[in-house]
Amino acid sequence: MGLKAKFNLVMLIAFVIGLGLAGVLSYRLVQDNARKEVLQEAAIMMGQATAISTYTDREIAPLLADQLKVRFLPQSIPFAVAQANFRTLQQQFPDYSFREPATNPTNPADRPTDWQADIIDLFRRDPKLTEFVSHRDTPTGPILSYSRPIRVTDQGCLQCHSTPAAAPQTMVDLYGSSNGFGWKLGDTVGAQIVSVPMRVPLERARHTFTVMMAGLAVVFLVMIVLLNLLLHYIIIRPVRRISAAASEVSLGNMDAPEFTVRGRDEIASLAESFNRMRRSLANALKLLES
Repeated sequence: MGLKAKFNLVMLIAFVIGLGLAGVLSYRLVQDNARKEVLQEAAIMMGQATAISTYTDREIAPLLADQLKVRFLPQSIPFAVAQANFRTLQQQFPDYSFREPATNPTNPADRPTDWQADIIDLFRRDPKLTEFVSHRDTPTGPILSYSRPIRVTDQGCLQCHSTPAAAPQTMVDLYGSSNGFGWKLGDTVGAQIVSVPMRVPLERARHTFTVMMAGLAVVFLVMIVLLNLLLHYIIIRPVRRISAAASEVSLGNMDAPEFTVRGRDEIASLAESFNRMRRSLANALKLLES
């Protein structure tokens, strides 16, 4: 095996190992960035829902308080208003969703699905848990869900959810007396759950990963070509010329021209040493002949 073949074999092994390590690290990096991007979207949606609820509680609910004695208006309930806004948004972005399911909701439409009930149970079992991130696969692709617990921290919530007798009669007339009661201060009754699709960020991450790996492969090929050129012109060709000159001298051809020394590198030093050895050998032969 020649010097160039050995050099290329070592470079190929180094490239495979380096590309493998770079691939693992790059893949993790782009996947983490995609997840952070989705989490940021989910946090923005959650913040928007909180802003809508707060505005409804402070600005809208007081204006409708007197009308609740005549007719119950869901527009006065912060959670209902936030979900209604996101249902409108969902018509344009069907893969995005925001729900505030409860295990014992006033409106039966707010009952949780099985996976949402598991999240609520998780918050109920760990009162210190303030947020939870989960993933699930759907026919349209993976979905990331960002959840926060709904805990009864305000005595005002119990005016509508403690007993049917304490609740506004108009609410009982609309929803009945079987749902949404029995809540206690400190209870975890539900969760705010934002679901964001990961399909597009993951596709972008895969595209970025592919481009990055292709770029590394191109850089390696360019380096191999340049290094082979340098190896050929700076090392292999001069060594071959020195080897050919040494063969001529070993066969007794002392008339072969000396090797031209260029530069001050190791190859030049080798050539100069060879020329000195050739001259010494020629002088020694002349002394023997005389």
